[in-house]
Amino acid sequence: MTAEGSLTLDRGLALLQAVADADGDAATISELAAAIGASRAAVYRLLVPLTERGLVWRDGSKVRLGAGLLRLAGQVVPQLREAARPVLRELAEACGATAHLSIAEGDLVEPLVTVEPSGTDFHVAYRVGARHPIGVGAAGKAMALRRGGRGWVVVTGEPQRGTSGVAAPVRGVPGLRAAVGVIALGPVDTETVGPRVAEAAAAVAEVLRGR
Repeated sequence: MTAEGSLTLDRGLALLQAVADADGDAATISELAAAIGASRAAVYRLLVPLTERGLVWRDGSKVRLGAGLLRLAGQVVPQLREAARPVLRELAEACGATAHLSIAEGDLVEPLVTVEPSGTDFHVAYRVGARHPIGVGAAGKAMALRRGGRGWVVVTGEPQRGTSGVAAPVRGVPGLRAAVGVIALGPVDTETVGPRVAEAAAAVAEVLRGR
């Protein structure tokens, strides 16, 4: 690829990210031009291949994400599950609690993959696809953690009564807001479980970056 082609690809990806950052609202051509540091004419040119592939949808001067992204997302999700499952299995067995990888979808959190421990008589059933507000539960709160300080969050009674949750953010994977966590019946030894969860989150991030 030529230097010019590489620059065009980089700008096209930056443009797609700028449309996504509009959080469901239609972005205008002027807003997109300001976001990626390009002229309006350049934005119009970059939109052509994105529109042809269904990645964005144009209504006059306003731009939204296109349905073509759903097909791409449908292919990515199984890969995320496959990559995370071995790490979550080890975490679930080590902590004796249900382990999960959860992602943010707007203002909601959704468990993408869950693994239940095999050596316990009772454990929490955390259903894949169940959604709850991002401010409820350890996973969503972990995604808001800033670097530095303790790298995990502990909550009780969220999102289910009688449970305890510990979660840590998955960092360094562009475009992914996610957390790894465990949810257990009753209290957990957070000083032991917290570091394990943080290590698992780092391991998942490393696997995803390598894919």
